[in-house]
Amino acid sequence: MAENLYPQATPEMAARRKELAPEIHDAFSRFSKEVFKDGALDEKTKQLIAVAVAHVTQCPYCIDGHTKLASRKGATDQEVMEAIWVAAEMRAGGAYAHSTLALHALHEAAPQTDA
Repeated sequence: MAENLYPQATPEMAARRKELAPEIHDAFSRFSKEVFKDGALDEKTKQLIAVAVAHVTQCPYCIDGHTKLASRKGATDQEVMEAIWVAAEMRAGGAYAHSTLALHALHEAAPQTDA
């Protein structure tokens, strides 16, 4: 992670976050644990989803943390990279799909001709 752009996450920062909003912090922590525990999807799959989403949201802390967690849960390097490619396709696909909005706006902005 680019340390000159993003400060290192430290235990002190984590403690400060909790100190500033302890109830919300604890609720989020419980929520996160519930989300990532095995259910219909196993934790490895959930971590791979998190890796992909982290790349779309472009959160360097999430990319780092969830990539490590996915690996610890048994994800291979190839699985992690494939999840990232899925994210890349979805992000590019969103731009492609939203071109409909631009095409519609261009149609509306076009001079109207009397037929």
